Amino acid sequence: MSTLKVDGIRSNSASSDAITLASDGTCSANITNNLSNRNIIINGGMTVSQRNGTTATAVTSTQQYTLDRMVGSNNSDAAFTVAQSSTAPNGFANSLKVDVTTADTSLSAGNYGQIIYYVEAQDLQQLAFGTSSAKASVLSFYVRSNKTGNYGVAALQNDNSSKLVSFQYTINSANTWERKSIVIPADTSGVINNDKGRGFDIHFGFASGTTYSSGSLRSSFTTYADGDLYAGQGVNLFDSTSNEWYITGIQLEVDHTGSGKPTDFEFRSHAQELDLCKRYFQVLAKGTNEYLGHGHGWGTAQAECVLRWDKEMRTTPTIDSANGTNYFGMGISNGYVYFNVWYGYNLTAKSGLLYKNLLSGFVNGSSYRAYTNNASAYLYLNAEL
Repeated sequence: MSTLKVDGIRSNSASSDAITLASDGTCSANITNNLSNRNIIINGGMTVSQRNGTTATAVTSTQQYTLDRMVGSNNSDAAFTVAQSSTAPNGFANSLKVDVTTADTSLSAGNYGQIIYYVEAQDLQQLAFGTSSAKASVLSFYVRSNKTGNYGVAALQNDNSSKLVSFQYTINSANTWERKSIVIPADTSGVINNDKGRGFDIHFGFASGTTYSSGSLRSSFTTYADGDLYAGQGVNLFDSTSNEWYITGIQLEVDHTGSGKPTDFEFRSHAQELDLCKRYFQVLAKGTNEYLGHGHGWGTAQAECVLRWDKEMRTTPTIDSANGTNYFGMGISNGYVYFNVWYGYNLTAKSGLLYKNLLSGFVNGSSYRAYTNNASAYLYLNAEL
């Protein structure tokens, strides 16, 4: 038996080693595919859209969830919608589509349009920020637009006074999918708390006034300043209602090899992706004739329904209930009671009580079927960051 002793292995045409061997008998490899549990981003392939399905939704605020885990943010005189789209690069089924519906050709200083992803701090502990072993990470994504030019992307480190790094990427060819990658540097003095709060805020800008674009790009984490968020943003996607912007395949992974290169996008099954999303948002019921379970009458004037959630949530959720005439019902063999809305009581990350008071017609202690009674009825649990 013989031993081959080398320090590294590389292709004839490569400029760096594919495999690097260390003196202690270990090695590191620049592998670009098929490693599991790499992608810190949830729903990066845009396959889950619990709230709206494929329906385009107008973004009218600075904090509005659209597809699961993806926040639309609009602070401008323009208007745009966000939808789950089937336009996607090869190998992908979906993307997030931004469609401008009201143009603004001259942005005011404080205007912007952006998509944000909030990364839970617990999921970033492997970066070891604040230690001498802090690691860089690689952010990659597929993007497409009819509007070529320079766009801004930034990462905010919330637990350390919102320290910021900011970068540009360029869409070179109109209506063509392009994969972009950015190295988010290590921060040996940084802080990412081991908790359920926000660790990174990742911002993708597509329109920005001078308040947020007149500063300088940041290649290392430094104190946040508005002007550096989208420094040098060259594109105003809002300048025409013909403009569209798509993104998918968002991946954030630890740069274990120090190569600064992204690995192939990690595809998870739809069931896995949906399960991960339910930590932050769950649909209890949506549409007509959906059953919540068995409820009961608490006295003659209050409806109650005790539930355990499909998935333990990040924190105690809030109840988001539609509110409309007779949107919900409680049924028993000899009659029905209808009401407009559900409220939550003693909710936890795992379970809770739904109730509606100031009603009449219940039989105290009797069991009822709890259900939706209108196509516009919905009942959501929200534990988003």
